[in-house]
Amino acid sequence: MQFDKPATTNPIDQLKVVGKPIHRIDGELKTTGRAMYAYEWHDPKMPYVYGYPVGSAIASGRIKTMDVSAAKKSPGVLAVVTTLDVGELTKGKFNTANLFGGDKVQHYHQAVAVVVAETFEQARAAAALVKVDYAEEEGVFDLKEAMKTALKPDESAEPDSAAGDFESAFKSAPVAFDQTYTTPDQSHAMMEPHASIAAWDGDQLSLWTSSQMIDWWRSDLATTLGIDKEKIHLMSPFIGGGFGGKLFLRADAVLAAFAAKETGRPVKVALPRPFLMNNTTHRPATIQRLRIGAGHDGKITAIAHESWSGDQPGGQLETAVNQTRLLYAGANRMTAMRLATLHLPEGNAMRAPGEAPGLMALEIAMDEMAEKLGIDPVEFRIINDTQVDPEKPERPFSHRDLVGCLKRGSDQFGWASRGKPGSRREGDWLVGMGVAAAFRNNLVLPSGARVRLGQDGVVTVETDMTDIGTGSYTIIAQTAAEMMGLGIDKVAVQLGDSRFPVSAGSGGQFGANSATSGVYAACVKLREAVAKKLGFNSDDVVFENGEVRSGNRAVPLAEAAGADGLVGEDTIKWGDLTETHQQSTFGAHFVEVGVDVATGETRIRRMLAVCAAGRILNPITARSQVIGAMTMGVGGALSEELAVDTRRGFFVNHDLAGYEVPVHADIPHQEVIFMDETDPYSSPMKAKGIGELGLCGVSAAIANAIYNATGIRLRNYPMTLDKLIGGLPDVA
Repeated sequence: MQFDKPATTNPIDQLKVVGKPIHRIDGELKTTGRAMYAYEWHDPKMPYVYGYPVGSAIASGRIKTMDVSAAKKSPGVLAVVTTLDVGELTKGKFNTANLFGGDKVQHYHQAVAVVVAETFEQARAAAALVKVDYAEEEGVFDLKEAMKTALKPDESAEPDSAAGDFESAFKSAPVAFDQTYTTPDQSHAMMEPHASIAAWDGDQLSLWTSSQMIDWWRSDLATTLGIDKEKIHLMSPFIGGGFGGKLFLRADAVLAAFAAKETGRPVKVALPRPFLMNNTTHRPATIQRLRIGAGHDGKITAIAHESWSGDQPGGQLETAVNQTRLLYAGANRMTAMRLATLHLPEGNAMRAPGEAPGLMALEIAMDEMAEKLGIDPVEFRIINDTQVDPEKPERPFSHRDLVGCLKRGSDQFGWASRGKPGSRREGDWLVGMGVAAAFRNNLVLPSGARVRLGQDGVVTVETDMTDIGTGSYTIIAQTAAEMMGLGIDKVAVQLGDSRFPVSAGSGGQFGANSATSGVYAACVKLREAVAKKLGFNSDDVVFENGEVRSGNRAVPLAEAAGADGLVGEDTIKWGDLTETHQQSTFGAHFVEVGVDVATGETRIRRMLAVCAAGRILNPITARSQVIGAMTMGVGGALSEELAVDTRRGFFVNHDLAGYEVPVHADIPHQEVIFMDETDPYSSPMKAKGIGELGLCGVSAAIANAIYNATGIRLRNYPMTLDKLIGGLPDVA
């Protein structure tokens, strides 16, 4: 199905199942422990053995020799496969850093060997006996130093943009603002580690793994192993968190495949927790400069956003200026991004890449500018709303209600009682409120599905779409149920298997809208097949209450299946609507904090997110995504930071004891409001993504609340108490 015109009325608009607060259909499996995640997959007939990785002890250089003799003699050891054994491998399309193979070391904890033994403990003990002799090379690990030699990437990365004459407009602006902000390296820190089970049957590889993107992984693994993609069967039915860290093939899958080939046994490999920080990907640190010029009326006349980030040689930008290109009006504009070479672990996508760190800076700057102008921060944002792309005024937004989010949120949160900085105190707590706009582009990818109608009247959906805890199983079931006129109990959903049609996968806030649109397209095909089988005119046929009706005739849906069943299969493909109309999601975050006047400890008191993201397919699963994202924003604001050892080039706090994420006690009250809207330009579902919008802007809202509570303006994340304590008032 080609989606190249705005959606008109279609079966989804009945909203008998879609849009209803239905609890997760996979919830019972997960809460009872019956959902098998990658490392837990178990077949009693398979003689599993265990692989344990060995990571590089240097960040940059080459391996001269490896001595594995002691490891091979260790009890229970079956094999040791080293990076020198396999030689240099071809990187997959999506891999910047080397996952395995060859003598070159690109980062600390790069996988250099895997030890296979009968038990996990035996493999782990033997791995400690592997000796590696390195030729270490000097690396660059400090972004502040590296930014001095940062370069403009290839133009295909769109590092710069401009409209009007920023420099002249900024110099002549009645009120001008210029500040620099920093965000640190951050880890995905998902609960489930990267883990894989590999088993070979001749030249056929079966891989149970934890992957957000089945087809991307399968394609890149085939490239790395040098085999035909069709010889790999990849399965990932349940995923214990990803946040972008499992978008791309990782070392666990490669190590498991080589280890299983060497031993002739099914091999389980899970990356230890320190490897999650140093071996896999992370959100890169940024240094960002914001300049804003405005008239005394509050209208922005000039805005510039520059960002520096770092990555491995050949790596990619953290696109922190993207939202500034679209969020606020202003005729004279400039954005620029520069990429520094760092020899840290690979920087790559982490939940809301670009907008999350970009809004951490932009939305503090907007508050600072509002203060200089003497305008309320909410009103300042409303004054500078735009209904067109500010850089391309001829290109309107498909639907944009940022103003509605800000007004609804300010009323709901009691914004009018905010008060001046440092004016509100409750005992030992200084109390303040903060606001930030939320923004994330609406992305779509082609997505396929197959829908089967059985003679029992059950519709089974098959697609390689994944569920990373976001509710994919449920909203896909709701889509099929709505399209086929069934209750959700008559729909079965099978996900995460490479034998199924290729979907969009889970990431970039594109998963839900794209995947359900693919199911919609497949159901259209099935509806046509049913109508043809029953001799109905497909133009006026109605699917409702388990029946198919046309005119005065009604037939049970199951009857159309016959003994062999019916199948509909299709892929949603996208026309140029994303070119003619800017498609984005919007929101407003409001936060109230308390800051201890003696210690500088910050506590979140309450949070509100108001989201405008098209049709909400399921308010329960959507709310869960948003409150989880809000919680992640608290971590980004107050605690999360990968501490870099700038001498040796690794992240020191590489476990969940040292890398501090929020816990339940940190988040006392969260509220989410979804604006009642649809966007026919986005898809047949008239929905958009929601999972990353809930994060974008949260950290800045907290920073702005801290300022309102204390009068102290912090511009360097995370906002730990040591950065506050020196500026707090004397304890009365």
